[in-house]
Amino acid sequence: MEYFLVLAANYLLGSIPSAYIVGRLKGIDITQHGSGNVGATNAFRVLGKWAGLVVLVIDCLKGVIGVLLAQQVGNPWFVILAALVVVAGHNYSLFLKFKGGKGVATAAGIFLVLAPKTVLAALFVFITVVAVSKYVSLGSLVTAATLPIIMMLIGEPLPVRILGTVVAIFVIFRHTSNIKRLLAGKENKITDKLH
Repeated sequence: MEYFLVLAANYLLGSIPSAYIVGRLKGIDITQHGSGNVGATNAFRVLGKWAGLVVLVIDCLKGVIGVLLAQQVGNPWFVILAALVVVAGHNYSLFLKFKGGKGVATAAGIFLVLAPKTVLAALFVFITVVAVSKYVSLGSLVTAATLPIIMMLIGEPLPVRILGTVVAIFVIFRHTSNIKRLLAGKENKITDKLH
C-alpha cells in the first residue's frame, strides 16, 4: 500500500503543470503560444526569462522530490520505477488532459539525486550543443542520446543506467515534432522571441 501511495503521489507531483500555472498568473495560456508545450523552453520564450527560470526550477524539483520520496520506502529498483512515474506525470499531466512537457528538466532533477556526476557531464554536452547550434531541442536530443554512454563511462549502478536509457528514449520520443522541424529548418532558435 505504501508503494502504491508513493507512485500515486509521484504521478500527481509530476502532473503539476508549472508552466501553465505561471502562464495563467501572467494572464497567458501557454498552450496557445509558441510551441504550445508546457515545458521550460517554451516558458522562457513565451513568458520571459524570470518566469521561465521559475518553471525550470519547479520542474527540476519535481524530479528531486519524487526520488527522495521513493527512497524513503523502497529499494533502488522501486526508486527507478517511481522516477519514471514522475516523468510520466510531467509528460502526460492529469491536469492538462494527459498533455504535458518533454521531461528534460524533471529528468535532470531525478539524476541530480541519483547521478550528480552524470548530470555535470550531460550539462556540459547540453550547453556545448546549444551554444554552437542555438537550438535547445537539439541540445536536449544530443544529451539524451549520449546519456546512457556517459553513465556507462562514469560507472553508474545498473538500475540508474537502465533508468537513463529509458528516460533517453522517452525524451527523444517526446521531441518527435522538434526533430521534424529541425530537419525542415523550421525549429525556433534560443534567440527567437525571448523577452
